[in-house]
Amino acid sequence: METQFNGTLKKWNAERGFGFVVAEHGDQELFVHVSAFPRDGRTPAIGERLTFEMEQDKEGRKRAVRVRRPGAAGSLLSRHAGEQARHQNRREHHRNEGSSFGARFVVLLLVAGLGWYGYAQYAERAERPQTAPQSVMSPATTSAPEFKAPAFQCDGRKHCGQMTSCSEAKLFLKNCPGMEMDGDGDGIPCEQQWCTGLFGG
Repeated sequence: METQFNGTLKKWNAERGFGFVVAEHGDQELFVHVSAFPRDGRTPAIGERLTFEMEQDKEGRKRAVRVRRPGAAGSLLSRHAGEQARHQNRREHHRNEGSSFGARFVVLLLVAGLGWYGYAQYAERAERPQTAPQSVMSPATTSAPEFKAPAFQCDGRKHCGQMTSCSEAKLFLKNCPGMEMDGDGDGIPCEQQWCTGLFGG
């Protein structure tokens, strides 16, 4: 494993693409070529802090190789982590959009179901008042005359044996002439059959 040195870029010729670095614990200037720098798009700058390894060229002169910028690896890692975080956020965003769409769809189904149920109940209630009064009122309108007709019409009955109740006997005595139901003339007919005891009133 090659030894790494920390140093500074002392000189740089941008047109010719080379310069010289000086290690922290030494005064010797080491030749460095642009090809030794990382291909990150950054131009070497005088005074820039560098980490490098040392090799000898064919003539035995020392030169700096495999140059790195301190913190570059961390920045690359942080950039990579940032990219991963952005991708993760995009995936979660799409996933959240899908789940929120599914939740909205379920809510719409529930609302539609409740609306349909409410409408069905309303329609059922709306139909009831149309039929209920007819079924309730029609017997009353047809049976009322049949019930009240005998109470106010004289049909020829005169005797207590032809009556069905004390109240019916009183109605006939009051409204029909020639009744033979009040022998003692006190206004109470059929005292022995209907208007006495349990049947009186």
